Amino acid sequence: MAERTGVRSALRAFLRSEASGGIVLMVAAVLAMIVANGPLYGDYHHILHDVPMGRLPGSHHAMNLHMWINDALMAIFFLFVGLEIKREFIDGRLATWERRRLPVMAAAAGMVVPALIYLFFVSGHPESATLTNGWAIPAATDIAFAIGVLALLGKRAPTSLKLFLVTVAIVDDMGAVAIIALVYTADLNTLALLGAAVVMIVMWWMGRSGIVTIWPYLIAGAILWYLVFLSGVHATIAGVLTAMMVPLRKTPGAPDAQDSTLHRLEHALDWPVAFLIVPLFGFANAGVSMAGLGMEHIFAPLPLAIAAGLFFGKQIGIFGSVWLAVKIGVAGKLRGATWLQIYGTALLCGIGFTMSLFIGALAFPGNQDLIEEAKIGVLMGSFVSALVGYLVLRFAPLHKHHDEIEAQEAGEIERDGDVETVSEALAARKARAG
Repeated sequence: MAERTGVRSALRAFLRSEASGGIVLMVAAVLAMIVANGPLYGDYHHILHDVPMGRLPGSHHAMNLHMWINDALMAIFFLFVGLEIKREFIDGRLATWERRRLPVMAAAAGMVVPALIYLFFVSGHPESATLTNGWAIPAATDIAFAIGVLALLGKRAPTSLKLFLVTVAIVDDMGAVAIIALVYTADLNTLALLGAAVVMIVMWWMGRSGIVTIWPYLIAGAILWYLVFLSGVHATIAGVLTAMMVPLRKTPGAPDAQDSTLHRLEHALDWPVAFLIVPLFGFANAGVSMAGLGMEHIFAPLPLAIAAGLFFGKQIGIFGSVWLAVKIGVAGKLRGATWLQIYGTALLCGIGFTMSLFIGALAFPGNQDLIEEAKIGVLMGSFVSALVGYLVLRFAPLHKHHDEIEAQEAGEIERDGDVETVSEALAARKARAG
């Protein structure tokens, strides 16, 4: 049994780091827009795209700073996401089907409905055959940005909503990773894929052999990244594949347990991902020059479809699925949250910043004009979703037992890690009482 004395809650620490990282990401995005629309835009674009920064052996393309950020640093981000997904499914809030049911339903609806709205908006246009490639852009939720907005609300945001948003975003991330691997993949290099498979077998063997030191997995992960990069599958998928091979020892409530490799690696990556990698990605990708852009560009089919998918699709899909699940008895209503607050949280899920920008670049390779239009749509949809979601939650009446339930939530999370419902809280108390 892992020692729990003095160990902080993994979930509560995660919420704090994501909230702070989300605020830093907001600042990075605003700074990118300022630079892109000022006298430094030429230097900004030149440094990111035009300065050659080496060529990987076996690759036919020279790397630049933008590629290193999007292909290499973001692989570390995907490694962190993969560790988070594995922990939650094996040892966290998604460890049982009862807990998976509502977030899986909400996340699935929150991906399908935005994609359908996007396809509706781009259909019938001359370039629709090309534009349909971007159907997945509004399907993603940016967990750091959304949690950052919730953090601005302080205690007005019920803990149950924060936990719900985290679990939905985790399932959402799984869907986005699958889409990137299956849909946005170029011609495959079978030899490189075979080499990647061999590396994964070696990593699996290391875990089965009881190797708990982190560095062998990082070295194998770097080799795996290189082989996946050469294979034609997007290199960031290597981060998720590496995470799946990192061994996890079940240690509820002990996020820094020395005998759990996954917990230690996730904790080590927490700060650099939240405060360096994601903000750097935001700064490198959110800079859109508005010079010469008229209303006909801003409201072109592509940006309008993305913005509508994020703003309307997410709220319809997520809020609608939660309402339906509660009404038909599939799941219980979120503890301590009103329907208006749940609706406000569904709005915040329309913040698709990081993953949407990432998918936008993959959807239209080599077409910089469409990539820039996609950025405009992502920024519009994310900004409106963040603003309206914040206002709804800021002025929504609190649950009549808000303070009492929040006090219970705080205590239960610290003691038991992931308690959400009243029945779970009572069961936990009975277990402690013997």
